[in-house]
Amino acid sequence: MPIDLTFNSPINMSCKIGDVAYYTPTSTQGGFTVDNNTFLIGIINSIIDNGTTVVINCETTGESAELVTQEDFVFFSKNNLLELKSLRGYYGQAMFRNNSSHPAEMYATACGIEESSK
Repeated sequence: MPIDLTFNSPINMSCKIGDVAYYTPTSTQGGFTVDNNTFLIGIINSIIDNGTTVVINCETTGESAELVTQEDFVFFSKNNLLELKSLRGYYGQAMFRNNSSHPAEMYATACGIEESSK
């Protein structure tokens, strides 16, 4: 079941569709403290920024997602299968430098290349 999370301030710019949202209860007694319990909200379906608020729609995966309050700390995690593979982009450059005072030879180097967009 989808749930909407509304924020009155900008969110982290690296938060994207497909990331996983979590929350942890907080307490403001005697300063800001975070509870050690982390709860899964779900996978982010959409992010709508209308200038004054940001609305994140999540597909909930557990019953605890319905218990999110405005006082809770909400954060996200990247999908490791998509985000930790390799470098992305259209241009890559490598420089190998010998910082020794003696001559050196490089016998081999390798690079894994994967098309990131079409």
